[in-house]
Amino acid sequence: MDESLKRLVLRELPYGLYVMTAMGPGGTPAASTLTWISQCSFHPPLVMIAIQRTSQMHEAVAANGGLAVNLLGEGQQEIAKTFFRAPAADGGRFGDYRYEPGPVTGAPLLTDLPAWLEARVTDRVERGDHTVFVAEVVGAGVRHAGANPLLLSDTPWNYGG
Repeated sequence: MDESLKRLVLRELPYGLYVMTAMGPGGTPAASTLTWISQCSFHPPLVMIAIQRTSQMHEAVAANGGLAVNLLGEGQQEIAKTFFRAPAADGGRFGDYRYEPGPVTGAPLLTDLPAWLEARVTDRVERGDHTVFVAEVVGAGVRHAGANPLLLSDTPWNYGG
């Protein structure tokens, strides 16, 4: 296989940008930018999320089983960038960004983002350098109806290939 063509094609797959959060070991909030997520069932409502095994987010989700996905809107590229290496949580904030606990999982919900969902892990598949967590959606909310999503293709970044 031509490695450069493989990388090119895999980087053409469309992805949104999100901020994933969870309560880690000892109740410490964790957060990270996320791209690899997709709905995978209507009944029950399930999503699948791939998380790099060496990350703090992986540790938090594996330990707690509850998580939140905060959807980024168009024009929120700086927020996505901030969570490549999330600032430490302090007093209901990650740096400049306020959060509140999710009503079901307690995972942080970023108050400046258009929408969110909470989910509980039901299954996991470990392959390669990521774990795919399958999680049932147990809560959702909208703060800014009609917001257009921030897409990875609208940024100078890539995560794939």
